[in-house]
Amino acid sequence: MAKLVLIRHGQSEWNLSNQFTGWVDVDLSEEGVKQAQNAGREIKKAGIEFDFAYTSVLKRAIKTLHYALEESDQIWVSETKTWRLNERHYGALQGQNKQEAADQFGADQVHIWRRSYDVLPPLLDANDEGSAANDRRYANLDPKLIPGGENLKVTLDRVMPLWEDEIAPKLLDGKNIIIAAHGNSLRALSKYIEEISDEDIIDLEMATGQPVVYDFDKKLNVLSKSKL
Repeated sequence: MAKLVLIRHGQSEWNLSNQFTGWVDVDLSEEGVKQAQNAGREIKKAGIEFDFAYTSVLKRAIKTLHYALEESDQIWVSETKTWRLNERHYGALQGQNKQEAADQFGADQVHIWRRSYDVLPPLLDANDEGSAANDRRYANLDPKLIPGGENLKVTLDRVMPLWEDEIAPKLLDGKNIIIAAHGNSLRALSKYIEEISDEDIIDLEMATGQPVVYDFDKKLNVLSKSKL
């Protein structure tokens, strides 16, 4: 029986200041560090041992993974960083204060951008200085793959090749995996794993720094889901 543990990164500096973050490489807040460390202690208490670890290429998720592995005495576990686990790209909203965006565009419109499954936010132009096209960590990607904005549907499409090519085969082989990533990339994975409808996924929340544990059978059917 394989286990998959998902952890949304601990509180970030922009979570604290209520800004849209997306692909902007924001660090953890002091509280976020504590949340990540506590996640590792809870994993150790539960006796979960990992064979492989995955995270995004954004420091708030990378550091969360490292704190969690260190606190659970598993910092040595093989680790893969991939852009496919990045947060949903919030387009031109990135960096804006969420309340100020609601004042500008209307609370209903901002809620739709944040929570709908298939509505895109205002797109960020590839020539904008804040575009990921200008970031060295994405230099080896086909420029067509670098988004100007994403919804949850597009985020799921981005994450699925990683699931199909790497994560699912390892789980089928009985290996335990930890993924430290972001609210929306993990919501997308959860949608697929639990077969959550397009309508119901709107209500799924991922708390910062809280491990979510899935137990699978030999055919990757979910036997149980729990939170530590």
